Amino acid sequence: MFYLIASAEGFSRLFNLFRYITFRTGAAAITALLIGLIFGPRFIGWMRIHQHKGQPIRSDGPKTHLAKVGTPTMGGLMILIAVSISLLLWMDFYDRYVWACIAVMLGFGVIGFIDDYDKVTQNSARGVSGKVRLLWEFALAFFACYLILKDGNTQLYLPFYNGPVIDLGWFYYPFAAFVIVGTANSVNLTDGLDGLATMPVIIASLAFFVISYVVGNAVFAHYLGIPHVPGAGELTILTGAIIGAGFAFLWFNAPPAAIFMGDTGSLALGGSLGTIAVATHHEIVLGIVGGLFVAEALSVIIQVGFYKRFKRRVFRMAPLHHHFEQLGWSEPTVVIRFWIISFALALLGLATLKLR
Repeated sequence: MFYLIASAEGFSRLFNLFRYITFRTGAAAITALLIGLIFGPRFIGWMRIHQHKGQPIRSDGPKTHLAKVGTPTMGGLMILIAVSISLLLWMDFYDRYVWACIAVMLGFGVIGFIDDYDKVTQNSARGVSGKVRLLWEFALAFFACYLILKDGNTQLYLPFYNGPVIDLGWFYYPFAAFVIVGTANSVNLTDGLDGLATMPVIIASLAFFVISYVVGNAVFAHYLGIPHVPGAGELTILTGAIIGAGFAFLWFNAPPAAIFMGDTGSLALGGSLGTIAVATHHEIVLGIVGGLFVAEALSVIIQVGFYKRFKRRVFRMAPLHHHFEQLGWSEPTVVIRFWIISFALALLGLATLKLR
């Protein structure tokens, strides 16, 4: 809204400040933070009344989790509402990259909401069929790729290397869709402890705030030897909104959590990060910045595959955070140490911008 006002004839001098991406990014973060903090308590109270038993707790999980029975879920709605309102106030309505991210964020949020609703109403941890979820997720991911790749840039870039490696052509579409869907479900698997997924998402968003800004700036992109994507700088507005909404949610999600993010939030936020990575052509760097999410997903794949083949488990329990709980680590210990790992990986990912 402010971007349109700033562009209007006769208001350009008065609202010139709103033309700066950095200003609008900070404003988006503050707006989302305030919305989350102000309306969070009412939202949580409303969810407690209407969900009754709250999110179902796995009976085969760590026994300490049984104390969480009755905690409401679908807290991702808080994040989506705060981010959406903030974007409507501060985004450039003519930027297709932001709209692609919004389509994935809200679409994946709807998928997660249906899954959470099914779990709550059925009092079961199963939810919607995995195949059905993946079908809709890939459909949305391909649509986002269509919006992003109108410029025809299907080249793959690697960290620590200056310039494109190979032009994937039409194969870039399934590759990019896999990045989006894979990131969404990896974040979903990470969201198993109070605050565990929230802070790494914030950290990854901070990293991609920097990446989006330099990719969208021709001078910085040329200096660093990374792809220049005109218009991608607007994605910093989205990262700012996610950071602000994420911190607001973490206020209520910190141990002991007053509400869980649920699939509603984890799928939406993970999908958004994946889409930002595709739009900025930093898909491989996302694997570094979001290395914690990758490790959580791989632990599940390895556990399932190894058990089916050898009838033995590699980890005491998957995803990976449960393995450390079974080793005797307390929940806060696991969460804080995983946060530290996420921060270190984000710094490593940002280092690839210069080390080429």
